[in-house]
Amino acid sequence: MTGKLGVAALNDLISATGIEDPAVIQGAAYGEDAAAIDLGDRILVVSTDPLSLAAEAVGRLAVHVACNDIAASGADPQWLTNTVFLPNDDRGTRETIATQVDRAAREASVTIVGGHTEVLPALERPLLSMTAFGTTDRFLRTGGAAVGDRLILTKGAAIEATAILATDFRDSCLDAGVSAETLDSAAGFLNSVSVIEDARALRDVATAMHDPTEGGLISALVEMAAAGGHVLSVDRDRVPIRSETAACCEAMEVDPLATFGSGALLAAVPEERVEEALDALEAAGIEGASIGEVCTPEGDAESGTLLLDNERIREAPRDACYPLWE
Repeated sequence: MTGKLGVAALNDLISATGIEDPAVIQGAAYGEDAAAIDLGDRILVVSTDPLSLAAEAVGRLAVHVACNDIAASGADPQWLTNTVFLPNDDRGTRETIATQVDRAAREASVTIVGGHTEVLPALERPLLSMTAFGTTDRFLRTGGAAVGDRLILTKGAAIEATAILATDFRDSCLDAGVSAETLDSAAGFLNSVSVIEDARALRDVATAMHDPTEGGLISALVEMAAAGGHVLSVDRDRVPIRSETAACCEAMEVDPLATFGSGALLAAVPEERVEEALDALEAAGIEGASIGEVCTPEGDAESGTLLLDNERIREAPRDACYPLWE
């Protein structure tokens, strides 16, 4: 079944870490966006992400998804390695991917420094895996939030999914009644999947940041709750959802809170600094909304729980878009 491994299966893999190294500030852990390594005068932040399902923009999205994890950790992405697996040696596909990767890397101000290429006929579509690197002097863990912090979301839910639905599933959306004008606007959301500027606006005031990707905002909230051992309480009605997102998700019967969310940044901010954070976003021309808070675990709400309205959620959902490819 397509999708992320469950927590138990994931732990089987991330528990294999080789020798101990005291320079590792943050290693592999459920919910954490990136690893952090102490270099003495700076902290090196590293993260790897694959991408395959967004056929129309796989190169562009692969770059930004990898860079977003570095940005969400408080660093500026600087370098990328690019591993490309192709179902066949088709020149047109190679040139399209190369053009998309180069353009997105220039937008993110990062350099492609290496990688690997290979033809795998068993694949149905290209698969890219990017490893991103950046440096910082203040590393932000996904699990770094404190009780009482407020949760801020930038831009809105399902930014990435909206662009995918409007491109890969355009005909289905049209058949379901979404207008061509709405779909054209939604396809433009591909230009909004980076959170580098969002993170720069918030990283000096945030205690934790996380990049919603597969499984969307709900998965990101569950991961943040688990990583920090907290309870996160969120009101669904406070989550910003753009009109194009609502139209495409409704047409395809996709929950916008449970599908690909690149383009939004989830941040925990001390209560007394919420207005400062929202002002910083506004000054950068980025929409932001306070959607909930970090609470103390008690009663039925154990640590690692998301309270979404009256629903208790402890496991990240399978992405709501996956059935569309099956």
